Amino acid sequence: KAMCSGKLQTALLVAGYFVYLLVGAAVFQALERTAEKQEKRAAAQMKEAFLQNFTQLTVAEMEQFMKNLIEAIQNGVYPVGNESQLEESNWDFSNSFFFAGTVVSTIGYGTLHPKTAGGQIFCVFFALFGIPLNIVFLHRVGKMLSLLCKKLGKFLYEKGMRKKKIKFLTLLFFLATGILVFLCLPSVFFQITEGWSYSEGIYFAFITLSTIGFGDYVVGKQSDRKYFSYYRVLVAIWILFGLAWIALLFNL
Repeated sequence: KAMCSGKLQTALLVAGYFVYLLVGAAVFQALERTAEKQEKRAAAQMKEAFLQNFTQLTVAEMEQFMKNLIEAIQNGVYPVGNESQLEESNWDFSNSFFFAGTVVSTIGYGTLHPKTAGGQIFCVFFALFGIPLNIVFLHRVGKMLSLLCKKLGKFLYEKGMRKKKIKFLTLLFFLATGILVFLCLPSVFFQITEGWSYSEGIYFAFITLSTIGFGDYVVGKQSDRKYFSYYRVLVAIWILFGLAWIALLFNL
């Protein structure tokens, strides 16, 4: 009964956690998408006006253009390419889910952020409840993984191995497995999908899972590459379980 109850609690927690992220993603998308379209149109008009008059601009006008351009880029609007790119949104569902995951995990790359008053206020409350929920989720997943450690330890103990050696081998096994699953293999995936070098993929994976999140490398941000649907959702799920693995290592 206790085991069934524990499994039910874990299932409900995992389901509730992902529902929380899905609802958060939907709200961020609804609040931010319209404002982003307006920003993109303004940036496109600014670019068009510059191309028509750049030979006649004064130094002051040129500096103002540079300030506007920098501000647009800081807001995640890149005025490059043709008008069809206006339809591509930083706040589609995949990007919104990815953003929600980086908020509750406290990574905070800084390359995507809410700009409307509603989005900013919602982000405060979403993080306020989401960060503790994320800690509970990681703790529970880490606990499930630690049960695997115990089973492995029990198996080795029955084979006549000493406890100190079992502890060392268990830690080594989960360290090596985690490095392979959460660092080495994803880096190959990022190398293929993003066009980064393998070392850049390793660097991104470590900076992300350690929650440092500089924001110098972020997935799905290159305008000249085509990404498959829900690419960033998949990356967000990798981040969440990667964080659980790191939590397990600390426990071990």
